[in-house]
Amino acid sequence: MLRREVLAAKPAAFVRFTGLTPRQFRALADGFAPHYRRHRAAADITRRRRAPRRRAPGAGRRHAHDLPGRLLLALVWLKVYPTYEVLGLLFGLDKGNARRNVLDILEALDTFDDFPFDRPDGDPARRPLGSVGAVMADFPPVRLVIDSKGQRVQRPGGPHGRQKPFSSGQKRSHTLKAQLAVSPSGRIESVSPSVVGSVNDVRLRRETGLLGRLADGEVALADKGYEGADQGERPGVLVRPKKDRKKNPCTEEEQARNRSIARYRIVVEHAIAQLNRFTVLRQVWRGKRVLRHSQVVRVVALLVNRQTRAKPLKVYGTAA
Repeated sequence: MLRREVLAAKPAAFVRFTGLTPRQFRALADGFAPHYRRHRAAADITRRRRAPRRRAPGAGRRHAHDLPGRLLLALVWLKVYPTYEVLGLLFGLDKGNARRNVLDILEALDTFDDFPFDRPDGDPARRPLGSVGAVMADFPPVRLVIDSKGQRVQRPGGPHGRQKPFSSGQKRSHTLKAQLAVSPSGRIESVSPSVVGSVNDVRLRRETGLLGRLADGEVALADKGYEGADQGERPGVLVRPKKDRKKNPCTEEEQARNRSIARYRIVVEHAIAQLNRFTVLRQVWRGKRVLRHSQVVRVVALLVNRQTRAKPLKVYGTAA
């Protein structure tokens, strides 16, 4: 059975199993414990059967693992992405208990922290401009760098009509995707709900209304796939490269501008790369619920943000 004390004695192995160092895990567990107790106290349904609660929080059989142990179990699932049967063998649980523990911890982690641009409209703390000029000297008003992350899913069974919504023309496979908005320093500021692969980036951007949440004078940076995504928004709110077309080729100045934008956009690619370090978002998604995928993306983004605070992502202060 995988024991936390044994794993913590091997820091390199601990990172490979959880994505966090032992010190980062202890800091997460210390802050998570009071939050989890409040989360369970506020829950009105049971963990096992998802039925209305009739007893006070804490009633029933005791957990086989303490809270840090269950948090470790959930992180191992996110980082390694074993089946629930294998996960149960690692932690001395049956398949059903392993699954319920993972879902319970994920549900609590999903509300453990938030993303500034996902807060309700009108929140005065949602729109801090921040000092980004040192990071983006060429684009000082840039507040967000936007991109989407796709993930392959198992082909849905049944008639072709059930498969078509998941079909992505860009990836040539069945996928789910989520839109990420990252600050110039690399912190993930917004994670959209996951959608099926047939929804393109422009439509997803419009559905989230992310550009409308920017304060006056702030702009967002995106890639060429977001052409037309700023329709109906204030002029200049979206900075993106110009497409090089046969009938309208880019000039040398436009090519230089495109390279400069790409050089600053790399921060969102680095953030996505950090998400992909967790195998649950890199391998083929085995789940059947889009909402569960949304929850997992948000939880992994929360963990990546904690890592980014400890070790900032690489950014570029000047264009080549």
